[in-house]
Amino acid sequence: MGVESAEQTYEEIILGFLVEGRDGFCSGEALSDKLGLSRTAVWKHVESLRGKGYRIDAVPARGYRLVDVPDKLTPLELTPLLSTHHLGHHIHFHESLPSTNVTAFQLAADGAEHGEVVVTEQQTAGKGRRGRVWTSPPGVNLYFSAILRPELPPQRASELTLVAAVALAETLREQDADARIKWPNDVQIDGRKVAGILTELSADPDQVHFVVLGVGVNLNSGPEDFPPELAETATSLSRVLGRRINRALFTSSLWGRLEEWLDLHHEVGFEPVRQRWGELSSTLGQEVRVRTDRAELRGVAEGIDAAGALLVRTPEGRLERVLAGDVEQVRPR
Repeated sequence: MGVESAEQTYEEIILGFLVEGRDGFCSGEALSDKLGLSRTAVWKHVESLRGKGYRIDAVPARGYRLVDVPDKLTPLELTPLLSTHHLGHHIHFHESLPSTNVTAFQLAADGAEHGEVVVTEQQTAGKGRRGRVWTSPPGVNLYFSAILRPELPPQRASELTLVAAVALAETLREQDADARIKWPNDVQIDGRKVAGILTELSADPDQVHFVVLGVGVNLNSGPEDFPPELAETATSLSRVLGRRINRALFTSSLWGRLEEWLDLHHEVGFEPVRQRWGELSSTLGQEVRVRTDRAELRGVAEGIDAAGALLVRTPEGRLERVLAGDVEQVRPR
């Protein structure tokens, strides 16, 4: 381990202790004992953290207290907050990338392990569904791609999109936002898109090698961050709640919930996900218009089947199964 990575590890550990201490103080002597460092070395690491934007109080005979953290999504901010077993334990952070999915796909092809995550502050060519671009302004939102190596046949890989949608909606609802899922992979608040999911995979006919799960969440975007064509259809969590969102805390909460749902899906199968997805859906029970590559379909969305396909009842009474397409909700029932 090089000097830089060793220092990073000590800083992460110190931050972890300060985060655990919440509003209390952590003594320099305790930190020194736990790290096996001199008090002077601990002080130097604290000074390094201050230089990176952390506000840390130091009071004689009491120790150090974390007052504020910079609004960043580097391993330094995220690692002390994580409670996951695998997800996010190896974070590939970049200030800017064309696309987290592209970078993660290459890492996975080169052997990256299950749970490794690519995070960036900005995407210059963020990928959305069906060849669209995901608008990704710098420093305000969350853009990441997780590398997953599930034990699934390729025909079941699409289930992971719905797993992620459930985890996303639940995390947003923890923030007191009435988040709902629009089939197949959009998460909305008050009918406006706040998050999207894009899954890509590498597979043989009978085996998935890996899945790249890409997620974009509009956390602190303002009106000026959306292009004109999205001004009426997109929103951010901060606009809905009227307060700035702590991105690191939100990210750690989302990764924790996502891992819980991934574990449940692995252990039990798709049915619990399907049921919860239905409870959180904004699509089911609605009259919808579905545009696919081949046709347009109109009817009432009645449910999703065991493979995650949307079931639409046409005016003629037929039950159509839709595997992929764009859904427009015509009007509430």
